Amino acid sequence: MAVVAQRIGWFDDAASRFVLPAAGKLPVVSLQLFRMKTPLRPVVTASACAVLASLAPMARAAADSSSLSIVKSEFIFEAAPFQSCHASTIVETKSGLAAAWFGGTREGAPDVGIWLARQFDGKWIAPVEVANGVRDDGQRFACFNPVLFQPKSGPLLLFYKAGGHPNGWAGFLKTSADDGATWSSATQLPDGFVGPVKNKPVQMPDGSLLCGSSIETPEKPSRWRVQFERTPDHGKTWTKTDFVNDGLTISAIQPSILFPGGDKLLAIGRTRQSRLFRIGSDDAGKTWSEMTLTELPNPNSGTDAVTLKDGRQVLIYNHTAKGRSPLNVAVSIDGATWQAALVLESEPGEYSYPAVIQTSDGLVHITYTWKRQRIKHVVVDPTKLALKPIANGAWPE
Repeated sequence: MAVVAQRIGWFDDAASRFVLPAAGKLPVVSLQLFRMKTPLRPVVTASACAVLASLAPMARAAADSSSLSIVKSEFIFEAAPFQSCHASTIVETKSGLAAAWFGGTREGAPDVGIWLARQFDGKWIAPVEVANGVRDDGQRFACFNPVLFQPKSGPLLLFYKAGGHPNGWAGFLKTSADDGATWSSATQLPDGFVGPVKNKPVQMPDGSLLCGSSIETPEKPSRWRVQFERTPDHGKTWTKTDFVNDGLTISAIQPSILFPGGDKLLAIGRTRQSRLFRIGSDDAGKTWSEMTLTELPNPNSGTDAVTLKDGRQVLIYNHTAKGRSPLNVAVSIDGATWQAALVLESEPGEYSYPAVIQTSDGLVHITYTWKRQRIKHVVVDPTKLALKPIANGAWPE
C-alpha cells in the first residue's frame, strides 16, 4: 500500500500542484474526474499500475471470503447431443458420483429424455440417455425432473416423470444394481403418486423413503398442492398424506425434507407467492402443521436443501423475487433463521433448479442448470463457509 501511495497522485490544474492521497489510503479513480469544472489529471506510473493489477485478485477474494469454501467448480459436460437441459439430480454411489437431468430440443418436447453421467477418478464420462417417454403404443412424451437416490441397502433408484404437462404426467421408477451402469425397465407408479417430484427423498429410521411430492391441477388457476408419499420397499408399495395446503392461498410445489432433530421434520420449497414456504411435522411425517411463508424470496423457481451431519441445514435457491439469478447458498441451525453463506452465480442468465447432497467425506455437492445449456457441479467445504445474517429477507452486501 505504501508503494502505491508514493506513486499515485493528481495534478490539480486550479491549484497548480501535485496532490498525493492521505498516507495508507488508496485513491479512487473514476470517470467523474473528467466531468469536473476544475479537471484533475490522473498521474499513474507504470509500476503503480502493476501493483494495482496484483491487488485486484486479492480484493475480489476479500469481497467474498466464502469463496474459499469452494473446492471445485466445473461443468459435467462441455458438449452433448441435446440442445437444452434442466432439472439435475446428484447421488453418491459405492463407485462414485452420478448425476442426471432431462435433455432434448426444449422442455416439454417429445424428444426430451433422462440423461445420466457418472464420475470416475474425479472426471465425468460422457452422458447417456437412460430413460425416455415412449409408451407401449409407440407414442413418445417428454420426460421431467429425474431424482436419483441410493438407499442404505438395495439398488440405486431413478425416479422421473413423463407426460405432456405436469398436470398430466405420471411417475416412473427404474433401478440399477451396478451404480448406474445399466438400468431395469421402467415401472409406472400407482395413480395419484408421482414419487419425489423434484428433490431427493429421505430415508427414515425404519428404512422407508419419505418423498416430498406435489400436484399441479389442470383448472385455471391451477392448484399447486403438496403431499408426502412413503414407500417401505423401494417403490413397490406406497402410501401418502392428504394434501397439506389448499393450493391457492399458498401455491406450493417441490418440497425438500430436512431433519431439525428428534421426530421433527421440516419441508421447504417453491411457491407462486414470491417467497419460499415452510411446513413442519412433529411425528416423522405422518401429519403436518399449517404451511407458512418464510422471509426468503422465491421467483417461482425450484430449490433444494439438505441436513448436514453436524445438524445444520443448507439451502440452495435463487435469492430474488424475479428472474433466476443470483443462485445462493444459505445455512440455518433450526430451519427458521437463515444466514447468507455463498453466491454461486450472479451474472445475467438462468441458474436454477439446484440439487444438493453431502457425501461421505463431508463435502457438499451442488448441481444446477446453467443457462439451459449445461449442468454445473460445485463442491463446497461446509466447514469454511463464512456466514452473515439475512435481515428482513435481504441478502447482505
